[in-house]
Amino acid sequence: MSTFEPTTIDGVFTFDPTIHGDSRGSFHEWYRLDAFSEATGYPFFPEQANMSVSAAGVVRGLHFADVDPQGAPGQAKLVTCPSGHILDIAVDLRRGSDTFGQVEIFELDSTTRRVVYLPNGIGHGFVSLADGSVLTYLTSTAYNPEVERAVSILDPELGIDIAKLLARGGLGESDMILSERDQAAPTIAEFEAQGLKLPSIFDCKDLENLARDEWAMANEEAGQ
Repeated sequence: MSTFEPTTIDGVFTFDPTIHGDSRGSFHEWYRLDAFSEATGYPFFPEQANMSVSAAGVVRGLHFADVDPQGAPGQAKLVTCPSGHILDIAVDLRRGSDTFGQVEIFELDSTTRRVVYLPNGIGHGFVSLADGSVLTYLTSTAYNPEVERAVSILDPELGIDIAKLLARGGLGESDMILSERDQAAPTIAEFEAQGLKLPSIFDCKDLENLARDEWAMANEEAGQ
């Protein structure tokens, strides 16, 4: 059984599934609770499943949700690309984190079927390098527009070279397609200047520790 592997951003994991193929096609498992909980120490129970289809040149992000143990539970994501070619972007937006502002870019496509886990407080975006690129993702909470946030994927402080990423698909800057929402998204500095708060690493860890304790208790009661 394949396992979830840690990345340079604390709490972000990748999973490369074992793909079984023959003349008929292929089959693979892209999420298993036991493999996930073994790697992280807590379970991932999705409340919603989403799918986006993007043309070549589409750039989305960076999106995240408020995190507050007393209210907003954030939104962790498990993402994969079953068709097409996507460069998935994770940015640590957790204030107080040792890796705050750090960027990781993962290549997702229909060949490897790689999976990425993004915990609470991680900004998510992606670049589509092929027409009809499909991104499928499970989320830990249902969509709630009142706690949904965005900062600009073009924030110069993050240093994400979108032109270079587009070039990996033979695309130029003129091919970039951003939604009105993402075009209007503030930089991190502008976001905080508006009085808005980025997620705190301590709040994110509190939620993870609560899930870890509840999972350990549930397993103990089940005699595992």
